[in-house]
Amino acid sequence: MGTRLDVPVLHGSLVRLEPLSMSHVPDLALATEEDRSSYGFTLVPRAADVKAYVSAQLARDGLTPFAQVRVRDGRAVGCTALWDPRTWPGSDDLRAIEVGWTWLAASAQGRGINAEAKFLLFTYAFETLGVVRVDLKTDARNGRSCRAIERLGARFEGVLRSWSPSWAPGEEGLLRDSAMFSVIAGEWPAVKAALAARLAA
Repeated sequence: MGTRLDVPVLHGSLVRLEPLSMSHVPDLALATEEDRSSYGFTLVPRAADVKAYVSAQLARDGLTPFAQVRVRDGRAVGCTALWDPRTWPGSDDLRAIEVGWTWLAASAQGRGINAEAKFLLFTYAFETLGVVRVDLKTDARNGRSCRAIERLGARFEGVLRSWSPSWAPGEEGLLRDSAMFSVIAGEWPAVKAALAARLAA
């Protein structure tokens, strides 16, 4: 199943996930040029490249991209996506999907926006799309990202060697080892409750 999903705007108290569009380019161009020190393993365009980045996201098969819009000021401060939807054999019904392609401006990090965005995406995936598994992955060297994913309640499954394109500087055209995580349907109620409590705090 390689088509983009028709997902509505997902509303939270800190962040609103809007289907990505060219209207988000000006805000995202500003967001990308804040402190970039946390982007060592992440694909985040420079301001001059944001328009091309958004075009590529919209054209990518199997990707449903969102702008992460900060509620308090209405600014798009990053991106995220539902990615790689997989169906049951012989059916169009979804069985699994990945949450990824995520980045946030420095000013939006550590503010609960990432946790709430994941809460919204997980809720939609399990409760509307009806999947039994949500995947997340990151560069195995990116300890900060691994810890953030684990804090969401996802379970570490191992490292797949030479699995994904590397986004680290100087590694263009090379593959990285990817740390794999997941939440499955049976775990979702407990993960949901823990995330809701974290956001309420």
